[in-house]
Amino acid sequence: MVVAEIIIREYNPKTDTHTVEQVERSCEVGPSGEYSLHADLLGDPICRVRNSPAYLMLVAEMVVDDDETTEIVGMIRGCIKTVTCGKKLCRKPDLPPEPRPVFTKLAYILGLRVSPSHRRMKIGLKLVCKMEDWFRDNGAEYSYIATDAANKPSVNLFTGKCGYSKFRNPSVLVHPVFNHRLRINHRLTIVKLTSADAETIYRQRFSTTEFFPRDIDSVLKNNLNLGSFLAIPKDCPHAVSWIGAEQFLSHPPESWAIMSVWNCNDVFKLEVKGASRLRKGLVKTTRILDQIFPFLNLPSLPKIFNPFGLHLLYGLGGEGPSYLKFAKALFAYAHNLAKESKCGVVATEVSSEDPLKLAIPHWKVLSFADLWCIKRLDEDYSDGFVGDWRKSEPDLSFFLDPREF
Repeated sequence: MVVAEIIIREYNPKTDTHTVEQVERSCEVGPSGEYSLHADLLGDPICRVRNSPAYLMLVAEMVVDDDETTEIVGMIRGCIKTVTCGKKLCRKPDLPPEPRPVFTKLAYILGLRVSPSHRRMKIGLKLVCKMEDWFRDNGAEYSYIATDAANKPSVNLFTGKCGYSKFRNPSVLVHPVFNHRLRINHRLTIVKLTSADAETIYRQRFSTTEFFPRDIDSVLKNNLNLGSFLAIPKDCPHAVSWIGAEQFLSHPPESWAIMSVWNCNDVFKLEVKGASRLRKGLVKTTRILDQIFPFLNLPSLPKIFNPFGLHLLYGLGGEGPSYLKFAKALFAYAHNLAKESKCGVVATEVSSEDPLKLAIPHWKVLSFADLWCIKRLDEDYSDGFVGDWRKSEPDLSFFLDPREF
């Protein structure tokens, strides 16, 4: 087959859905290793970006010159939002300096896929360049991507050919959902917050955190958000009578933690392929034993060799000397919520230096190191407080946007 040309065009949901899904299923996602991880976007290829303020999906279409037939051989998704890239100190008379967020318009590339039989043809490069044109046309100042740190072809494409630089090295922490419930510290109370209360806490306590989305209200009100939860001491007055976030923040307990849960289970399914019958049998045995003897709290793996869903924990943070203990209680609560929803795993992503990395339970065999690469789209752009974001030192933590996972 002789290739006449590659056309990059916008995705058409009326004609492209089936073919795009086929390409998606043929490509591995996540970390590389002994097994391959594949995703099924449940018939909606653009679902992973449609919740962002501005988004676009492009496809690469191959035109064959002998009979002018076409074939979709790649795709890319992109979105644009406004996020915190730093902070400045605002001074008020007779008051200590107060940190304020510095925002930038940030573009994000995700879901770059090229059919395995059509790689090494610069299709991925063409898709990235076309997407970056759209970013610039819509005023984005930076573009960034997340990829598995061990995926050398992806890293080489962005850092070697597209002009991106390595920026952050977060860790994706993944934990299977057991057949038994996890115990929650009986000295703590979990309060489910309204979206308005959650927004108040996030804006007042986390708005200067790197990557904090300015439209956090849209995230919290999204149908995929399963709720925001606050862990506080059981003997705290707010546990007895909750009267709102403003009152909580004016007189908070010594330690507390907050977390929100995003329902990826209704967006995509994952499936591990390449396991032997023996491995599949061992995994099934762990579930059976855990179901028969739940009181033993045996670790067990879900049906990862069949399509399974995921709940994502985001906005995980807090204050106080016992904050990590409270965060761990929230994780247990999220695990139990996922169990009720028959979800396969729970996951979150944290900075490599964040104490949460050691406090949040996760399985190393399922977790992996991520790599974020960034590019400055507008070389004339310069913020007087941040300067060039690419050269900034990472904060201890960042705010994970669930719309981009």
